[in-house]
Amino acid sequence: MGKTLVLIGLGIAGLGVLLMLGVPLGRLPGDVYLRRGSFSFYFPLATSVLLSIILTLLLALFRR
Repeated sequence: MGKTLVLIGLGIAGLGVLLMLGVPLGRLPGDVYLRRGSFSFYFPLATSVLLSIILTLLLALFRR
């Protein structure tokens, strides 16, 4: 359990470093953003797919 918490913490810290360097994690080209008058809708499709792939690869590595 301790190793898992340390690895999750390192992952969060790495994500923070990427955000500080200016990597646009929440505004990828495949994300859907609609604005009509006073209504706005944002659906992070590409961001969700990218995070899913990264988490799948990380969990596959930790299972071994």
